[in-house]
Amino acid sequence: MSDTSNTGDAADLENAPGTEDAATPAPSPEAVIAALEAEKRELHDKFLRLFADLDNTRKRAEREVAEARVYAIGKFAGDLLNVADNLARALAALPDAERETLTDAGKNLLGGIEMTEKELHTVLTRYNVVQVDAAPGAAFDPNVHQAVAQIPSDQPAGTIAQLFQPGWRIGERTLRAAMVAVSAGAAN
Repeated sequence: MSDTSNTGDAADLENAPGTEDAATPAPSPEAVIAALEAEKRELHDKFLRLFADLDNTRKRAEREVAEARVYAIGKFAGDLLNVADNLARALAALPDAERETLTDAGKNLLGGIEMTEKELHTVLTRYNVVQVDAAPGAAFDPNVHQAVAQIPSDQPAGTIAQLFQPGWRIGERTLRAAMVAVSAGAAN
């Protein structure tokens, strides 16, 4: 029994940290250089990947800042669209025939409402908020138009026949789709 315990102690002593096997030769300078070159390539590769990741992060941040500048007023502009709609309804409520019979005060009021609507559209345009083309005969685009009906009309089938509510875009995004009726073609 004492032979087994002595052998175990000798093996433990050989594998203990800090003890080197005298029989193992020291690596050659070429092997050390090759190992260092491999480590250098690995670190260079990691550096390039980190640099590329940093550059991508910088570009993404710049793009997000640019988009924030363009689209930051989206909610505010969306709320102003109700004001634009109400001004348009107020102007449409007075038929052209009755405009001529207005008193001077009525004409001044009408002129003020028209100027207010024009100024609102100018300010919205200044901030890249523009109306969507939804004139009768224009091509129907489901990205900017919302079809609420399909009606027979003198417009070609699949185009816009009638506009119910104007649509608006901010930059390349649709702020509010135009509510339209799509033409089913000529009535039979």
